[in-house]
Amino acid sequence: MICEGSINCLAFAYVADNVLERQRTSVFGILSGITAAAFVCGTLAARFLSTALIFQVSAVVAMLAAVYMRIFLQESLPHGENLAQPILKSGQDDHGQDGGDLPMKPMVSKKIPSIQAITSLLRSSVTFSQAAIVAFFNSLSYGGLHASLMYYLKARFHFSKNQYADLMILLGVSGMASQLLFMPFLAPRVAEEKLLAIGLLGGIANALLYSVAWSTWVPYASTILSVFEVFVSPCLRSIVSKQIGPNEQGKAQGCISGIISLANIISPLVYSPLSALFLSEDAPFNFPGFIFLCIGFSTMIAFFQSILIRAVPPISSHKSSSSSSILA
Repeated sequence: MICEGSINCLAFAYVADNVLERQRTSVFGILSGITAAAFVCGTLAARFLSTALIFQVSAVVAMLAAVYMRIFLQESLPHGENLAQPILKSGQDDHGQDGGDLPMKPMVSKKIPSIQAITSLLRSSVTFSQAAIVAFFNSLSYGGLHASLMYYLKARFHFSKNQYADLMILLGVSGMASQLLFMPFLAPRVAEEKLLAIGLLGGIANALLYSVAWSTWVPYASTILSVFEVFVSPCLRSIVSKQIGPNEQGKAQGCISGIISLANIISPLVYSPLSALFLSEDAPFNFPGFIFLCIGFSTMIAFFQSILIRAVPPISSHKSSSSSSILA
């Protein structure tokens, strides 16, 4: 999970460095859709391959990905629509000491960011801080859902591993279709803040539907809501990327990934014992799906925070406007 999160973080940071701001939401959605497609293919392959062969095939595919990255992905300096000064200072003055007119190279910090630097990054923008809160509570809910879902379906509806795999494939297909087809169409027409709120509403509805599930077909039917849920990640990443300068994209995406990882660590510790309690004979009251009601409440906190996010000009626009005023 840590390795997967790191790879996703680096992928989002690389895209943010090489894609114009107005196109990032769509591109982030497409990237997430490709990830969902890979998940579907991997799940299907696992159904037909032996256990020993699964690990061998996974290793070969991982090596192919590394070779492809080394050959086709080029290192480049961050660029975008008028992206200029980073928020965090690198410790040196941006103005030349000798008064010359030579263009200065952007200074990229090679040090591991400290806690103080991350705190400064979180405080640098209200929008960034709000996005971080949304990321935490949404991931707390998402991690709790996946930590408890298999146990719940097994205890409540006697799901087999094949039924659970089928459910995961349906979730992957609906997420893939949404991000590859709907996101590129909606992103240029609907504000990413609104798409984020819609995605969180889909997560709330999904959790509440699980909490009152009365038949085995209900979990399958609820997969349609994942069409909206998958809006959350690309919109959140895009919102964050537009508030940060070019030299901080890795730090910003890494900060959000770190918050998500922290929530994913906490969520099983909270939700798994709670799920076991309400599925046991010692439950305080008869409500097997109470765990999903709690998950829906956590997602609701993220939703209310998301509606406070306002569409403010990107940090690069502020820099560009300031530069224009100075030149004038």
